[in-house]
Amino acid sequence: MLHRTVRGTIRYTSKKPEMLDLARGVEHFTFTHHTDGKTTMRAHCCIEEPEPTVMRDIVYSLDERGKPMDCHVRLTVGDQFMGSGWFRFGPDFVECESYGPSIGRLSQRVELNGPIDGMGTHPVVADGYLLSGLGLESTPGEVRVIRVKVPSPDHRGATPPMIAEVNIGAVFIKRETITVAAGTFAARHFQFVDDGTSGMAGAHPPYDVWITDDADGVMLQGGVGGYMQTWYELTALERN
Repeated sequence: MLHRTVRGTIRYTSKKPEMLDLARGVEHFTFTHHTDGKTTMRAHCCIEEPEPTVMRDIVYSLDERGKPMDCHVRLTVGDQFMGSGWFRFGPDFVECESYGPSIGRLSQRVELNGPIDGMGTHPVVADGYLLSGLGLESTPGEVRVIRVKVPSPDHRGATPPMIAEVNIGAVFIKRETITVAAGTFAARHFQFVDDGTSGMAGAHPPYDVWITDDADGVMLQGGVGGYMQTWYELTALERN
């Protein structure tokens, strides 16, 4: 095969005192990097805590410039079907075909009115990959507002898929070496910051993200403070 594959597993745990370091979910992911420069990410995410549970399936493709091409989202909340949607990006627009019990059949087309930085699809591995291509390392400590389209402005992405926009702060902290269950890696440390004006459903607690210090930009570990108290850790990684 001509393409290159990166796949792995991320464990979700809690930092809440009553659930300290207990499992609260899992994410399995695969990146397919093609010789024409395009990339497809597939992610299967299960959030078991807090209730209601969330199960998400994502297939997301980017072009050779790292810009979004298309994305399919399928969502189950509380073990009940929430919705399924397909997004397609053109030069100056994004369109969505979606269905869910609470929204019925939905067709949308939204003009972009300027460049976007990417699509926020909600798997944590996708958060890391988005940060890896923004060039934030050139201005350490400087918060840059990034513009992304999302299928849900909910903090857990637990609403029927439709077009929304978020303008969230992102900052590069530093390079460091870290050890996770999958091994020891040279890493880049970033943080998302949101004071409540991003377009998300309320202020999001600071969200720290560590990714591999290479072109793959694989999520190594991450954590959200505030009311969430979550932690993410790469437990397995395979690169072919």
